[in-house]
Amino acid sequence: MPFRFVHTADIHLDSPLRSLALRNGELANLIGGATRQALVSVVDLCLEEQVDALVIAGDLYDGDQTSMKTARFLASQLERLHQGGIAAYVIRGNHDALSRITQELVLPPSVKIFGARAEVVACGGRGLSVAIHGMSFSKPQAPEGLLPKYMAPVPDAVNIGLMHTSLAGAPGHDVYAPCNVADLHASGFDYWALGHIHQRRHHQGGRSVVMPGMPQGRDINEAGAKTVSLVTIADDRSITIEERLTSVAQFERLNVDLGGLSEWRDAATAIEIALSGLRERTASPQLVTRLRLVGETPLAWKIRRDIDLMQAEAEQRSDRLGNTWVEKIELAVQPPGEIKRATADPVSELRQLMRDDVLARSGFRDQIGDMVRDLLADLPPESRHFAGDDEAGFDRFLDDLLVKGSEDIAARMSAADRDDD
Repeated sequence: MPFRFVHTADIHLDSPLRSLALRNGELANLIGGATRQALVSVVDLCLEEQVDALVIAGDLYDGDQTSMKTARFLASQLERLHQGGIAAYVIRGNHDALSRITQELVLPPSVKIFGARAEVVACGGRGLSVAIHGMSFSKPQAPEGLLPKYMAPVPDAVNIGLMHTSLAGAPGHDVYAPCNVADLHASGFDYWALGHIHQRRHHQGGRSVVMPGMPQGRDINEAGAKTVSLVTIADDRSITIEERLTSVAQFERLNVDLGGLSEWRDAATAIEIALSGLRERTASPQLVTRLRLVGETPLAWKIRRDIDLMQAEAEQRSDRLGNTWVEKIELAVQPPGEIKRATADPVSELRQLMRDDVLARSGFRDQIGDMVRDLLADLPPESRHFAGDDEAGFDRFLDDLLVKGSEDIAARMSAADRDDD
């Protein structure tokens, strides 16, 4: 009979909220519990498909957690698998190595957590001989490759390897246990169950090498539907890999073009139409969007001044759609180039002076840069990429920040002036 298992990784159970824009309490509760719901979805899938095993390739936890509520929840889900006759094979990733409760939690006997030295265990027993190899992180850092430390493939068995690795490196991820995909294909293992990189990828080649991504995104930088792999190894050792949806909440960025619109109501309607289209394309039950308003419109300065009102308009329309949330609105709208005052416009002149001044004055720019760097130092590494991944990217971010600040000040002054006309 075939051997079937579900492969997942990077659950980051009870990961703390990282988005400063989650000011809606109901939305915060939804996202705060999403990693738990994703794990429930994974266990549900295992039970519905009556698989032989669940394979977790690291980062069950999210670091130095002390809450036993997290531990008890995890134990309850693994107990569901145990009662269903499904084994679980787990390696510790870099975040698990930091977790204090990892060592303390008592799990069902059907759960195998691999140690810091390479191990191999036999499983299957329904026709195919299957050997599962694994090795956990003992420390948060793993600068050297782990592949040479794994045991050789077991002869005449289907060999499945679990490894938490950054491979050759990926944007947004620090280097952990680096290795070459070509070496994995040449290792003699039939299936490599990887973890650590949060984007799904099937590395094609002579063997099956799969990075499943995470089963649930946690903020806008982990956008898109999230899934796990349902793997079937047939009696002839052929492998079928199916992608199954697990994310409860799906983050997406959405551009809304307000070009040419001059009425507030029309702008709100354009947002609703764009949200409706995205909602129809969204696979997950809940949609969490970050809107970016673009285009040339006479409303540009009013929208900048009254961004809180536009946020309320967007939230009202997302409520109508159901299971749709607006996490934040970003502005890239501009007033039409042809709009000019009949007389000299002092606000426009001040706006241009501010833009020229903040970009030209190196002392002021350096002060703002230092403030941003201090903020970045307080954030976890995976949350720092909004400010660029190199010096040039940081400079572009800083210029954009300074220009937008001057635009916001000018917008409020100009809108107030027009309201008095």
